Amino acid sequence: MTEEVFDEELSSFMDCGIYRLKNSNAVFMDPVRVLNHSYTRFRVSPSRYYSRFTKESVGKLEVSVDSRKRKRNKRPSYVLNEREKFAEKRHQTFLEQEARPLLLRAHEAFMGATDLLSFICSLKGDRCPSTGNKDITNIVQDMEPSFVELGRIWQAPLYEISLFSHSQNKLEKDEGMPLGQHSEGTVVPIFNNLVTNETNDDMDAEFLNNWYILPMKSSFHMSDLGQIQDLIPAQAHNGFNLIVIDPPWENGSAHQKSLYPTMPNRYFLSIPVNQLAHTEGALVALWVTNREKLRLFVEKELFPAWGVTDATVFYWLKVKADGSLIGELDLFHHRPYECLILGYSNGKGIDYDHQPAFTPLQDNQVIISIPGDHSRKPPIGKLLSDYIPGPRPARCIELFARELTAGWTSWGNEPLRFQESRYFTNEAMEG
Repeated sequence: MTEEVFDEELSSFMDCGIYRLKNSNAVFMDPVRVLNHSYTRFRVSPSRYYSRFTKESVGKLEVSVDSRKRKRNKRPSYVLNEREKFAEKRHQTFLEQEARPLLLRAHEAFMGATDLLSFICSLKGDRCPSTGNKDITNIVQDMEPSFVELGRIWQAPLYEISLFSHSQNKLEKDEGMPLGQHSEGTVVPIFNNLVTNETNDDMDAEFLNNWYILPMKSSFHMSDLGQIQDLIPAQAHNGFNLIVIDPPWENGSAHQKSLYPTMPNRYFLSIPVNQLAHTEGALVALWVTNREKLRLFVEKELFPAWGVTDATVFYWLKVKADGSLIGELDLFHHRPYECLILGYSNGKGIDYDHQPAFTPLQDNQVIISIPGDHSRKPPIGKLLSDYIPGPRPARCIELFARELTAGWTSWGNEPLRFQESRYFTNEAMEG
């Protein structure tokens, strides 16, 4: 491959955040660059997104690792029970026959992209310095409100969020009023209500003295699973063409660390995927953990209950800034990859012959990226765009979302989790 072609690929990566590796079914993604396409005046802060790999985090990690090693040395080694031995054996078989060769080839192709590797070491730095409006980014309390807890109390219907458009902000700034001290905005209920930014610009939102950034043409519905029926469109032809789902699967580690509330797997059987899907079909993308029992549940019970067919597996391979894997492939726990199981809902409505822009799913694709905060998934909408059936532009929704995307509907009990202003830098637009 010539230097000119390398430069062209890297130039494309600088713009879109996706680098397609030569002679490979793998791509490298910079989630920050991809997410920034959702915003006009703001940019996702790389140092915030990649906070797990900052110097402070690394220092804490080294201390915690040393501490765990000392504790491990003080107690007897753990012996797997029969069920765990069987699960480990199945995992090793799966690794040897399917995942390992695929992931190793993808990682080898990634390590061979030397121009890309020399660049990604700088991904963690804030490339977009703040250029004003510091009043917003400074109004950050030590303790952010817990949307999960607030949504469960009886006062939840009384809570409201204030929305401020850019034209309103500009007028107030021209009149000498600091941004973050708006005179008046649109006030709407924040829970059990579809909150929408219908403008082609970022929107500022205030809730309990905390500021949030809403990307253009985005909407969110914050509620528990019991209210998910409210998302079903009145007309099936107004359904969604892409449905991304990241359920809070039962996870002992997440529960012990109180990272987020988990739910029994059977609860997800009630998600009305088929009713949310467009009449011409929808691509369903489901994030799953690496538990063998969970994958069997998805294949044998969950997808059939949802009416999802043609299951296909993608892999998300996690790397560090130097290109190395974040963990060993052989580890029974804390593996350096996760799975994305895809399929089609309303598959009978998909007209393959009359959808020239539609590409059937291709199995065993690999997405490589540096992971962000715990359980924060990379934005996959652009990567899946060719596989989405139905009209364009596609109508997209994320269930159990914890951040917003331009043009998408986000549903969950904390869709504003990563929209707090401290996760962004403010960039003055040229012209």
